[in-house]
Amino acid sequence: MFTATHLLRRRRFLPLFVTQLFNAFNDNLYKTTMVLFVVYAVYNDETTESSFSSLASALFILPFFILSALAGQLADMRDKAKIIRTVKMCEIGLMMIGAAGLYMAWRGIMVHTVAIPLLLLALFLTGVQSTFLGPIKYAILPQHLKKDEVLAGTGLVEAGTYIAILMGTILAGPLAVDYTGWAAMGIIVISCIGYMISRQIPPAPPLGEIEKLDWHVLRASVKLVRDTMHNAEVYYAILAISFFWTIGAVLFIQFPPLAKNTIMASPEVASLFLVVFSIGVAIGSVAVNALLKGKVSARYSPASVIVMGIFVVAFYVVAKLWEADQPADLLDVGEFIAWPMASLLMLCLLGISVAGGMFVVPLYAFLTTRVSPDKASRTIAANNIVNSGAMVGGSLLAMALSAVGVPITEQILLCAAMCLFSAWLAKRLIAAENEAAEIAAGAI
Repeated sequence: MFTATHLLRRRRFLPLFVTQLFNAFNDNLYKTTMVLFVVYAVYNDETTESSFSSLASALFILPFFILSALAGQLADMRDKAKIIRTVKMCEIGLMMIGAAGLYMAWRGIMVHTVAIPLLLLALFLTGVQSTFLGPIKYAILPQHLKKDEVLAGTGLVEAGTYIAILMGTILAGPLAVDYTGWAAMGIIVISCIGYMISRQIPPAPPLGEIEKLDWHVLRASVKLVRDTMHNAEVYYAILAISFFWTIGAVLFIQFPPLAKNTIMASPEVASLFLVVFSIGVAIGSVAVNALLKGKVSARYSPASVIVMGIFVVAFYVVAKLWEADQPADLLDVGEFIAWPMASLLMLCLLGISVAGGMFVVPLYAFLTTRVSPDKASRTIAANNIVNSGAMVGGSLLAMALSAVGVPITEQILLCAAMCLFSAWLAKRLIAAENEAAEIAAGAI
């Protein structure tokens, strides 16, 4: 039996692992850099900054909603390694578009008429790229790995992706304003390296008989979701996950303008907010797995999301107190950490994300354990469609609230109210879980 470290020395795994790592790093480096640059260096109005952050989030997520069904079909019907190489080649072109937008904005060349539209176009295309790579990174592992290696390989891919996301987010902070030109050059170089590595991924031909591809994305998406949601446990799990990421989308949208206008902090601090949130979700996922001892159950989810809502309210209170005694100039990371209540603010943020991780992670297990193995990938694709639709809705809601003049700090309270509805969905999932257990016990 091979250990995870042995897999890193195998051509059937290492190129895929490194390709995914570079992809996640580059996506987050570009996305975070461009949002922080526009918020800090282009706009000087809280409403406009929040609207731009909302629009950027919606454009990145929209392809998941529109194209997930098509991406899932292609992953099952074509050689997965060839799809990866094709997508990675396209990434070079889209990063050139993004780099052109970054450089023009950095130099002040046609910022509003050309540079920002180029930035948003590249962000949308990055979402398209991620949509088509998403199903493959899981579906290809059983073809390249032995049965007893799949779990270790999946864990490595998840760990690598998580580390890459963090590194891209952290690096974007210092690059966002003063060194944007280096970021523009870096995303092109990284995409080229990613493509060259992807050429080493062994073939992964389709399994089974080739079916006709349904190019009607709306019909395919509706059919996929409808065929999946008849299972009550899966139905409520998908709804609860989607509502959670709607809350997450609103919070992520508000972080950059909140950091700049309320906390009066530098881009590095805004990047730090995103990093702490990601780390907290990881801590929450480990904690709830330890509590559940490997059993798939939603029994801790209602309490977790209620605690998350309490921390959201606490974050709002601290932000309001901070707003009443703001610093005169933007704080760098050291000055922010030394500022009164900074530790309390970050503790609230960590509490939100830890509780959020404890809420959402067990729900994902329902998507693969409550359906037959041959339907697991389609269930995940259906979840992606509903999730992305909910996140786009959250982005549009945040944009609308900003447009009508609702302050960013007040929008945080909306997330606390949404936690109550998430708790209700989790309670419904527990009821469905208990009902399924009773039916299974009666059938024995």
